Amino acid sequence: MNKLNEIILPHGVVKLPAFFPDGTNGVVRCLDSADLENCRVNGIVANAYHLMTKPGQSAIKALGGLNNFMNWNRPVITDSGGFQVFSLIRENAKFGEIQSEQIIFRADNKKIILTPEKSVQAQFAYGSDIMMCLDYCTHPDDSPEINKKAVDITVKWAKRCKDEYTRRVERTGSRPLLFGIIQGGGDFGLRKECADILIDTGFDGFGFGGWPLNNNGELLEDILEYTASLMPDNSVKYAMGLGKPEGIAACVKMGYNLFDCVIPTREARHNRLYIFNEDYKSAEDINTDDNFYKYYYLLDDKYRRDSRPVSQICDCLCCKNYSRAYLRHLNIIGDSLGNRLATMHNLRFYTMLMEALQC
Repeated sequence: MNKLNEIILPHGVVKLPAFFPDGTNGVVRCLDSADLENCRVNGIVANAYHLMTKPGQSAIKALGGLNNFMNWNRPVITDSGGFQVFSLIRENAKFGEIQSEQIIFRADNKKIILTPEKSVQAQFAYGSDIMMCLDYCTHPDDSPEINKKAVDITVKWAKRCKDEYTRRVERTGSRPLLFGIIQGGGDFGLRKECADILIDTGFDGFGFGGWPLNNNGELLEDILEYTASLMPDNSVKYAMGLGKPEGIAACVKMGYNLFDCVIPTREARHNRLYIFNEDYKSAEDINTDDNFYKYYYLLDDKYRRDSRPVSQICDCLCCKNYSRAYLRHLNIIGDSLGNRLATMHNLRFYTMLMEALQC
């Protein structure tokens, strides 16, 4: 296997494996660009669809692209909006419908028509480093008929994305990366069919499409591992939306090398922090035991007079300068500094995790 150790992007080199935190609306909640850099975050994931609605792709383009808009000098991945098919329309049909040629979203008394071409055009307007093809996302419980439909639409849209991407590259001279997304649910045959067509179409990397967990929140290890094996070894293998630390470690062993999730930032805002167990500091420890970390609930009363940092082995701004007692106090009184410090800590935990797995 030819292990891919890094990717070279317009806004910098990213060592692999890497974790990109959620920046759906052009912001990682509670943090600014300097905070992200201090946490050694290599890049973020924004959402093409949400940015279309607010502030709009023309506004972002007029302001010099998403990096300039955010004052962020490192890479940006933009998700196409395909997952919104899953998360919005699937839950409530009033939000829109999926057609064979396009997706129609309805929100805030507006109708947005999203096609493969419009998705790519928007991502070029944002100045993305990595663009994702528009796809049809499915759930593990979906029927074989729905998964077959998802594969048929996904590969058709991927070809349209690639054609529009090629036209834009020729017109602008800009050469971001374009990733295809492998759908097929839990059907090995459909996964292979989708992967074969996408590989033949030609992409810079490939994402695992669909929900990666079962109804108990456990990794769908068999289909994740099989899908990784279908991706070329010298390509980026992107486990989209997968973010629990033990899940990341397991997927790195399968061959995945790029991850994103809302977990670390969302958990921080809910007073749940991650700490490495002091006996677990190396990739070998992480790869041999799922118990390499623990949760720290910062509102627990036992931390009221605790002068220690959240973690003795973390070098984030929070751990280097503030006590558990002070962080607890900030969150008890509802001061926004508490969320900022907690978010910085969780992101530094994740970047430390990736640094260990890069060894």
